[in-house]
Amino acid sequence: MKTITIRFYEELNDFLPKDRKKRSFQHHFKNNPSIKDIIESLGVPHCEVDLILANGQSIDFSCQPENDDIISVYPQFESFDISPLIRLREKPLRVTRFISDVNLGKLAKYLRLLGFDTLYNNNYKDDEITEIAAKEKRIILTRDTGLLKRKRVLRGYFVRSTNPKDQIKEIIHRFDLQNNICSFTRCLECNGLIMEVSKTDIYDKLQPNTKKYFSKFFQCGVCKKIYWQGSHYENMIKEIKTWLDYSGLNCG
Repeated sequence: MKTITIRFYEELNDFLPKDRKKRSFQHHFKNNPSIKDIIESLGVPHCEVDLILANGQSIDFSCQPENDDIISVYPQFESFDISPLIRLREKPLRVTRFISDVNLGKLAKYLRLLGFDTLYNNNYKDDEITEIAAKEKRIILTRDTGLLKRKRVLRGYFVRSTNPKDQIKEIIHRFDLQNNICSFTRCLECNGLIMEVSKTDIYDKLQPNTKKYFSKFFQCGVCKKIYWQGSHYENMIKEIKTWLDYSGLNCG
C-alpha cells in the first residue's frame, strides 16, 4: 500500500466531496497506477487538468507516484501559456470551437447567437462527440463526467450550472470569450454562417407583414433560414447584455 498527499485547486474542487475540497488529503492505493488513473478515481476528469506537480516538479499523466509524494493538481489555463512547464495539453486554443452533448441544446444556441462555432445534434452518441472533438479540435461541453474521462478526450469542460442562461455566463467567463463575441453571425438552427441577402432574392419566401415593414435581411449559407431585425432581434440584444459585464457588443 502506498500513500500520497494530494490537493486539487480552483474549480477542480467542484468534483470532490466536501471533506476534500480546498485542502490537502491523503490517498491510499495499491500497485503502480498512473497519476491520471488516480486523479480520475477521485472523480476529476483528466481533460479539466492542465498542470500536475509532484514534489514541486511538473509531471505528465503517465507518471506513477511514489510513496509519500506530494501532488498538486491545477485546472486548465485557457487564457495564458504555461509552456515552460510540462502542460498536459497542446497550447491554448486561439480559435475556440465547441461541441455540446445532447443535454445542452439551449446552451449551444446561445453560443451560436454570440458567434461561436458550436456543433450540436440531439442524436449525437458519446462516441461521435469524442471523434468529432478530436478530429476538429473542439472543446466538449457536457454535464456527464463519464464522457470527459474518455481517454481520447483532450479538451472538455463540465458545465456546472443547470440553468441555460447561467451556463452561457459560465462559459463566457471560463474561456475568457468577452473579446471574441461577434453576435448574429451564425445560424441558431444549424451553426452555418449568416450573410446579408438582397430582399428581392428571398421576396417570395417572406410573409406579407415582413415584406411591408423590413428591408434588410440575412440568410444562413447552409440551411437557408432567413433572419431580419424585428422585435425578436431587439429582445435578443437585451438578453445578451444581461450576460456580459459591458455594453459594447459587436452585433455584426
